[in-house]
This record gives sequence, structure tokens and C-alpha cells, in this order.
Amino acid sequence: MRIAVTYEDGQIFQHFGHTQQFKVYDVEDGKVVASEIVDTNGSGHGALAGFLFNGQVEVLICGGIGGGAQMALAQAGIKLYGGVAGEADAAVEAFLKNELAYNPNVMCNHHGEEHHGNCGSQGCGEHSCGNH
Repeated sequence: MRIAVTYEDGQIFQHFGHTQQFKVYDVEDGKVVASEIVDTNGSGHGALAGFLFNGQVEVLICGGIGGGAQMALAQAGIKLYGGVAGEADAAVEAFLKNELAYNPNVMCNHHGEEHHGNCGSQGCGEHSCGNH
């Protein structure tokens, strides 16, 4: 299995469509056997789903993500775990233990605004409705 995480400085990057890098993990028998940081080469929003599909990614862990990108991932057969914050490596370990706290209803719907830093503080990612 291949798992990708939106990535910046060891942390989960909070805006899928603006991510510059993914950390991709190869998993066998429930354990990470290899990982690498992959540059998106400027691909944005919709193109990122194809980028992940071409990289044979099956699971994406990220912060905020818009509806169009969610649909593109679903069409590519990539399972989404959004609304996640913190260290990328820790999130993958939690996922492998079935302990990952994520928000199945995550939405990022303020695409007209400029984003600076952590999108989570603008309501993109974790919400007060709680993570499941």
C-alpha cells in the first residue's frame, strides 16, 4: 500500500491544493518499509489527484481540501483522510493502528481568499464538530 501525506517541514500541510510536497510511504504487512519526499512540481488542485494516482497512491492524509479535489481523488480511487494536523510520520503510524483522528466531512470552501501559513485557523481542516 502507498500512503501520501501533504507535507511541509515534517508537518501535515493544511491546504491540499497548495501543497508543494507529499511524503509518500510504502507499507507492507502494516509497517512502513520506505518513505520519500516528492515534489509536486507546481501541480495544483485537480492535477494533484492525477499526480497521486500516477504514483500509485491508495490513501491520502491531509488537512483542508475542497470538494472538487475530493471528487477527483474519489474518481481516482484514492481514499481520503482529511482534517488531520500534526506530524506526518505520527499520522501515518496512527493510521496503521486504526487510531487516526480525521474529519470525514472536511471542506475547504474559501478559495477566493489568499492563504498565509496554517489554513486550519481559517476553518479549513479541523472543525468544532470534532474529529471521528
